Amino acid sequence: MHATAAEPQQDVGFLPALPDGMDHRVRVLAAEDNAVYRTLLRAMLTKWGYDVVMAHDGTEAWQILQSPDAPRLAILDWMMPGLDGVEICRRVRSAGREPYIYILLLTSRTESQDLVAGMDAGADDYLLKTTKPPELRVRLRAGRRIIDLQEKLVRAREALREQATHDSLTGLLNRASILEHLQDELARAGRQDQPLCLLMVDLDHFKSVNDTYGHLAGDAVLREAARRMKAAVRRYDAIGRYGGEEFLIVLSGCEREDARARAERIRAAVAAEPFAVGAQSIQVTTSIGVACCAVSARLAPDALVRNADLAVYQAKSLGRNYVAGAGCAPQDPAVGL
Repeated sequence: MHATAAEPQQDVGFLPALPDGMDHRVRVLAAEDNAVYRTLLRAMLTKWGYDVVMAHDGTEAWQILQSPDAPRLAILDWMMPGLDGVEICRRVRSAGREPYIYILLLTSRTESQDLVAGMDAGADDYLLKTTKPPELRVRLRAGRRIIDLQEKLVRAREALREQATHDSLTGLLNRASILEHLQDELARAGRQDQPLCLLMVDLDHFKSVNDTYGHLAGDAVLREAARRMKAAVRRYDAIGRYGGEEFLIVLSGCEREDARARAERIRAAVAAEPFAVGAQSIQVTTSIGVACCAVSARLAPDALVRNADLAVYQAKSLGRNYVAGAGCAPQDPAVGL
């Protein structure tokens, strides 16, 4: 990429003008304070199928790289006003953010210690400004392969995390995750002197659904019940499958009367209309137990769950399709709300 008089006459598109095997256009940041190099870089990168974001100095480049939608590829000049390319590399790597940003340093420096310094700062590659355009293009292809691989690894990691924390049938939090969330929220409520309530939701006569219509129908009922319950709670409420046809809902910062109102909404949402399962129409209701922990109370998670479970039994004894509540102390009996 010589910035000589002859260089602008070179056909920067002498390779096929294809986006290098990309299935979509990739954004690349090019930070260069020299107007000639900047124009050359923009022309080449655009010709090769990249969406180019230009920065005139290091400060502007750093601001762009801090944005939520920062380009995944960055070409940084070593020497720039404001922040130099090496310092930007250090800052990007120190932040440790995801997704990964692949950084290629451009420089006129030829000493081996400069190469070491650039790579130690966090650059992924290093290219002299005297290098011809085809090498830059090949290095960018390599960078694209690396960020594609990193995206696949992140997706695989998130899929594993989803499997580890969520119920595969309903998509809700699984038992371990909802109990962990309850423990965390109880601790937070204690620190902030806020109330917390727990709902236990049990599908009425669920065994008869499996016995009458089969387990596939039962699975469909669980999925639809989970969908209706999730739609009836606040966005920041946590809902998980406790086991079988039982669900837990953690209501942070929620007083007893508010918890009862939310439980009634959930009960009504599930019972509002029959569940369509294939050709069958199945009426489903719930018994809901409410357990509350006042600001002055300090209950352990298992005590709160036990109180909610006692309240569910009371709701069932009152005819099902009912909301009942438990006291805030572990020894308190279940009492109606």
